[in-house]
Amino acid sequence: MDSSILNNKNIKANLMISVKLVVSLPDQFLFNSMEIQTSHPSLKPIEKKSRIVTLDVLRGIALLGILLMNINGFGLAWGYNDPSVLGGDTGLNLITWKVSNLLFEGTMRALFSLLFGVGMYIFLDRLVQKGAGIKAADIYFRRITWLLIFGLIHGYLLLWLGEILYDYALMGFLVYSFRQVDPKKLIISGLLLFCIGTWWNYQDYQKDKEWYDKVQQAELALASGQEVSNELKETKDSWEKRESKTSPEAMEKFTEEMHKGYFSVVSHLGPIMYDFNTNNPYRTEVWDVLGMMLIGIALFRLGFLTGEKPAYIYWWMVVIGYVVGIAINYYEMQLVLEAQFSSLSFVQSNITYYWGRFFVAMGHIGIIMLFCKYPILPGLKKSLASVGKMALTNYLMHSVICLFVFTGAGLGLFSRLERFELLYVVLAIWVFQLITSPIWLKYFQYGPMEWLWRSLSYQKIQPFRLPSTMTLIKNEA
Repeated sequence: MDSSILNNKNIKANLMISVKLVVSLPDQFLFNSMEIQTSHPSLKPIEKKSRIVTLDVLRGIALLGILLMNINGFGLAWGYNDPSVLGGDTGLNLITWKVSNLLFEGTMRALFSLLFGVGMYIFLDRLVQKGAGIKAADIYFRRITWLLIFGLIHGYLLLWLGEILYDYALMGFLVYSFRQVDPKKLIISGLLLFCIGTWWNYQDYQKDKEWYDKVQQAELALASGQEVSNELKETKDSWEKRESKTSPEAMEKFTEEMHKGYFSVVSHLGPIMYDFNTNNPYRTEVWDVLGMMLIGIALFRLGFLTGEKPAYIYWWMVVIGYVVGIAINYYEMQLVLEAQFSSLSFVQSNITYYWGRFFVAMGHIGIIMLFCKYPILPGLKKSLASVGKMALTNYLMHSVICLFVFTGAGLGLFSRLERFELLYVVLAIWVFQLITSPIWLKYFQYGPMEWLWRSLSYQKIQPFRLPSTMTLIKNEA
């Protein structure tokens, strides 16, 4: 037999064995392989096998966890923070509010923000390592611009008032300049931003307290039959106008608007979304989101987010993070409970808000890294990692599902479920995404929104479906 034919047969046989070996490799090995491709011969998006499994698991948990808080905004009129407005403030509803505020309020968003900073750093760093030069900045800022557009569509058309992608895009423009700063300086910068936010929150509390004291002074004067100055009358009227926004009548009207058709709801929420996008980035997100992004980049560069630190380091993160963070959150919660959910008590509790959520978020990171390090629940890890790989798709999916469940465009359940009953919706979405995400990624390289984002960023249609084993063999033969 001709030796060339034998050689060809041997090559194909070896190729078959190699493909089988690759397919059978554990996910963690594949995720940690650091090969990268991008859109000119050496510039393509990060492939599946280039991903870091701990980041995907962390992102998956943050994505699912953030729905625990967002569901209150989706399903209740202005009941996100204040259970006395809607959703119930007794029994299971009060327990749900307490647990959420101790462990989840702000902390999952903190993880999400932290991971966004990490993702942007990895994205740029790998492009630079491949010699992209100035083209790396071109791709990065195009990517951020498209994220901003996605955020506007998400907020105004998918009807989510708590939309965060727009803010991430704005902060992403600032993060670029900090990517090469020393990790310790990044942490200091992040904490300094928290300090500025804390100072601003304190100033807000002082103004509101002074405002409230004048209202009390006016009410006492009126009750005793004394003449009240025009200034005090105006102060009292403006306070009552603010308080009326969460009155039963206002909640009933808001609910009625949310039960109308899709375009009516778009028209109703549009001005509110505009106000949020105008004020929030400068009042809260620059201290909140940007601070967590900078700290996230630092923790990644120091090896805390890749699971490479010894277990005792993560145990210390768990202990210190939860002890300090839960203590601060408990203090804030008691302020609100003792004041019977007064609006002033919420403003006062915001003074230490950044610090409670920061420490609890660090505790979350510690426990998640330990979960990744220990050989337990591999199936759950794989599902969580799949949810994390499709974070943008799954995040937007929350809004699509909730639009259908709560508004008049679908089932119209807005303000009809109690706070604890909203958790049933959360659980259903969790189960759905934990099941469908790994199934989707068996056949496709990315989630649909991730694929679209990559294609727009690189100005080139990216491969979508995963090549089959036989296709790989045929292409290599």
